[in-house]
Order: sequence, then C-alpha cells, then structure tokens
Amino acid sequence: MNWLQVNEELSFQARINGSECPEKLKYDFNKNGELRHVETNEPFLFNYQNSYDNNHKRYQVLGHLITQYIYELLEKTCKLQKICIPTYAAANEHSSFFFMSENALTNCSTLVVLLQDRGNFRAGQWGQRTIIHDGLHHGSQIPFITMALESSWGVIVLNPNDNVIDMKIEEECFSVKEESTRAPPSIRTIPKRDTSSPEEHTTYIWDHFISKSTAGNVAFIAHGYGGLVFVHLLMQRTLEVMNKVYAVALIDSTHHTMHQTRGNSQVQEWIWKHCREWVSNSKPLDKAIGCLLKVDCPTVSTGTEKYSLAPSSSLQSIFKYLKNKLKIGTKACFIRSPILTRSKRIMKNT
Repeated sequence: MNWLQVNEELSFQARINGSECPEKLKYDFNKNGELRHVETNEPFLFNYQNSYDNNHKRYQVLGHLITQYIYELLEKTCKLQKICIPTYAAANEHSSFFFMSENALTNCSTLVVLLQDRGNFRAGQWGQRTIIHDGLHHGSQIPFITMALESSWGVIVLNPNDNVIDMKIEEECFSVKEESTRAPPSIRTIPKRDTSSPEEHTTYIWDHFISKSTAGNVAFIAHGYGGLVFVHLLMQRTLEVMNKVYAVALIDSTHHTMHQTRGNSQVQEWIWKHCREWVSNSKPLDKAIGCLLKVDCPTVSTGTEKYSLAPSSSLQSIFKYLKNKLKIGTKACFIRSPILTRSKRIMKNT
C-alpha cells in the first residue's frame, strides 16, 4: 500500500516529538500502518501511570495528534483540498471544513462521498480507537479514498463530528502535565455556523457543493450514524438526492427506514433499489442476511463480527457493488407531483 510509505516529513513520531509530552508517547506508525512503541514495538498501552485522569489526558493528546496526522495525510498523500465552511465565514472565524479531491465538482463523472459514524473522531477516520489498536488500514478512510481516486472518481470526505467550538484553553485540553487532583476546567461549547450537527453539516455540503457538481453519478458510503444522516438528507432533499445519487453503501447503519421516511412509499422503494447494507456478522463476506422488512434494503455480511473492522472488511465488496451499479445504470428521473400530498414517480431513461 503505497500511501503507507510516508516520508520523514509526514512522520507521526515527528508530531509527537513536537508536542509537550514526547517522553510519555514514544509511538509511531510502522510500515504496515500499525501504532507501535518505538523502543519495544509493543501496541499502545493505556495504563501508563496509576492515575486514570493522567492516562486519559495522555490518550486525548494521542487522539488529537492522530487527528492532525490524518488531516496531513489527506492533504499531502491523497492530495485532497481542505474546504472551509460556511463559504462566507470570516478568515478569523472558527469554522468547520471538509476535504475534496481536485476538480471533484467539475471534472468527474462519478463522485463518492464518505460519511463517518458519530464520535470524537474527525474527517478521514472510521474510528480513532480502531486506528490506535488495529492500524491506519482498518481505522482510517484512506484505503477507500485511494481506491476511488484510482478509479478516476471524485472524492468528498465529510467532517460531520466537527460541530462546536470548545472554549476551554488549549493547554487545559491537551496537557498531560497537570496534577490529577486539579479540578477539571468548566466546559463551554459554541455551535459552529451551518454545521452544528452531523445532519446540518451534511445538508450544507449537499446544498453548496454536491448538488452543484457536474458528476452524473454520486455514491455515498456511510458508517453507523452516518447512515441515519444520509436518510435524513434524503428526506430533506428528496427529489435532488433520488435524481443524483445512484448507489449508497451502508455499513452497520443506525438508520430507521420506517420511522425516518414517515411511510413515504416512493422513498422506501428508492432505498430498496439503490442501497445495500453491510452488517457485522460471522457469516462469510457478502452472504445475505435476512431482512425483516422489504422496504429497507438488501443486507449482507461484512465477514466479521467486529464492528470496528466492518469498513475495512467490506472495502473490496463495496467498490465492486458501486462499480456494478454504474454498469447496470438503474437511475431514474423523478419529478414533483402536482398533488402535494402524494408523490408520483415518472421514469425516464438516463
């Protein structure tokens, strides 16, 4: 995997050495993308000291450094562009952002959007804990990004968990040198404009970027809560999404079709035809899993019971699915019905 062969400039150890606690975090990613102690080659150990508070603060520092390292890999290794939102934000405003490949909106026939689960991790990660314990190949989104780019597809990496401004002083957030007996600082957060929740973040990027792209085929890959966020977008921008999105790969999604679609049979039918879900299961990869309700979507196994490894386990299968859907060309054209209380679908060849 060439993307793991990062040079000295992108060394994770260099980031740790530049932090205020290099002596407490002697870790680096090896050539396989696994986090290991630079002296003992052992995996990360949480219980470094007898104090849980100090161990937790050390873990927070590690998580912060991983987040910044992944951002750097997205920009310098994957060559993605960091796009700040809202687009009208002032230069000194604490705004959110996402990542996008060059010319993704203007020069790609197919666009893939990555939508992560809910948690303390940020863009480019399926799970920070997974990165720490299982490595970059399993916990980061970079294998998905590189596979999409190798297919000459455009890529958008959403950042749905970057919702608030933390008003705590930075030293209080990331210092491991504080005494464990010190009273914890008060936490005050301010929602970021136009991206105060995963749902708002995703809708904003749809309205201002994805919907305006020239790509005729848009695909979503959504993990966990990201699946619920996608269905929320589908209900908020129903006609736009159904006309532009040709396939959705859901991974252990927490969406609830019957509840979220509010009985809209047209949307339920679209979900059944255009979505597939991979769920953590001991059955072999791609083995069909029983679905109680036909209005949901076809469901198959990830080939692993471990939730944290579901994305990496289903990577090849998901891209095979997306490419097959492109060949089949199942998209239809939807227009608004003149009857406000009922939707009517009109099929056209596209």
